[in-house]
Amino acid sequence: EAMRVAEVNDGFCSARVVPLTARLDIAGQLAQLHKELGHTAEAYTYLQAQMALKDSMSSDSVRNALQALDFRKQELEDSTKAAEARDVLQTAHDSAMRSERDRKLYFMYGGIAVVVVAGVLWWLLRRTRRQKKRSEEILYNVLPEEVAREIRETGTTRSKEIEQVTILFTDFKGFTEMSARITQQELMTEINTCFQAFDAISSRHHVEKIKTIGDAYMAAAGLNGDAQGSAVRTVHAALEMQAFIEARYTERSAQGHPAFRMRVGIHTGPVVAGIVGVKKFQYDIWGDTVNTASRMESSGEVGKVNISEATYALMRSEPGFTFSSRGKVQAKGKGEMEMYFVERRA
Repeated sequence: EAMRVAEVNDGFCSARVVPLTARLDIAGQLAQLHKELGHTAEAYTYLQAQMALKDSMSSDSVRNALQALDFRKQELEDSTKAAEARDVLQTAHDSAMRSERDRKLYFMYGGIAVVVVAGVLWWLLRRTRRQKKRSEEILYNVLPEEVAREIRETGTTRSKEIEQVTILFTDFKGFTEMSARITQQELMTEINTCFQAFDAISSRHHVEKIKTIGDAYMAAAGLNGDAQGSAVRTVHAALEMQAFIEARYTERSAQGHPAFRMRVGIHTGPVVAGIVGVKKFQYDIWGDTVNTASRMESSGEVGKVNISEATYALMRSEPGFTFSSRGKVQAKGKGEMEMYFVERRA
């Protein structure tokens, strides 16, 4: 027994360098052996040692548990800090990505807006230019070139006295009788066809159309100060108009359709020219020269061009024309006046 106790004591002593669990087991064995041997004091000593070891193990367990808790807490804190750091980085990254995306969208939409605005401005500019060009075309069609230029540059124009203007009047014979034989639409179509031809002829000879009054057509040359040759240009235009009307009369008569024949009168003299009115304004000329030119037309004959003595004096030496003196002819409101028929030289 003594040897057995000694062996256990030796094991207990050597167990001091081994883990607590082994020492706890040895202390329990020694307490049991001494109790069996009746060594109460020794059994109590080892029992106390066993209890102390248990307390030590409990303290170590608690300490280890606390250390484990501290480690876990530190791990959680580190994990939380890492997560927070990741969140901060992710937030910063997302914010940067949003900013970059917003910047790209801003530039993209800004570029689109610039292109759209530029396109709209270009379209408006083109439309404005077209409208301006069209307005100028209408202005030059309605008014003599010099007057149209003055209105375009200054916005207004003044009436002018012009010393020498050659005025042409035409009038269709039998207009009233023809209007009773055909519809108004057919009548207007025929008049329009003739007047369109007159416009083209006037333009070719640089004669300004002034206006139409019913079936009468009025034009003049020399309004822009180009008096030189104005009488000759006007006579050329009048002869060409008569030729057109005579040819159309022959053609339509052969087809059984009614047609016009025409008288033409020309006179040269001073006039006042300008724009009448404010709304729907019209360029017009006034003076005794206008009245005399009208009398040349009404005192003429169908198919002829009747000119006054003043016009004859300006162009009697012009080659390419022949003149037939009519002597003094009674003109309404004017008394007797010298008149001439003019034709192209054969």
